[in-house]
Amino acid sequence: MHQDFLIDGPADAAVTILLAHGAGAPMDSTSMNSATAALAAEGFRVARFEFGYMAARRSSDSRKPPPKAEKLIPEYMAAVAKLSANGTLIIGGKSMGGRVASMVADDLLSQGAIAGLLSLGYPFHPPGKPENLRTQHLAELRTPALICQGTRDEFGTREEVATYALSGNIGILWLEDGDHDLKPRKKLSGFSASDHLKTMAAAVKAWSVETVRKA
Repeated sequence: MHQDFLIDGPADAAVTILLAHGAGAPMDSTSMNSATAALAAEGFRVARFEFGYMAARRSSDSRKPPPKAEKLIPEYMAAVAKLSANGTLIIGGKSMGGRVASMVADDLLSQGAIAGLLSLGYPFHPPGKPENLRTQHLAELRTPALICQGTRDEFGTREEVATYALSGNIGILWLEDGDHDLKPRKKLSGFSASDHLKTMAAAVKAWSVETVRKA
């Protein structure tokens, strides 16, 4: 069902983060590679996997669009079951991958399988369709969660997200002028993509320590 895991970071890390990719790019995209490197540098073990439709693109000319997020839930659950995580497990992903993780998080939390949820650019709505919200399940989320979001993300800007009803268990790290890949425009913001990724990884580290302590 899955490609093998790509695993980075120390094998004996206290916390493993399982990440799924976004709808249009694979697990080893530039964005995923950069975010993984930043998290591994903070001492996390980071495991990445691909949903079947994306893995199929590697061996064929298939450009089949991704299934609806709900259809990917069994694949995410299978990845969690397959991954041997020593210590604490946090699940998440980029964009759609984080959305699918958010749909399974509470079930896994109740089983004691995970400690938290990490989303790198949550797709609150499709670009240009702010009325099509993907937030209903987030209002009652019980899993401790951290969403890292660029302030100008076309899937949910800071101004838009401020109006949503989100669970008190969700924290949001806003990265100034970041887009859906958390990249800022350096001339306008004064920040580089590397700056934001370091900030993201340091925030995930601090959040994870607090989350694990409360677990």
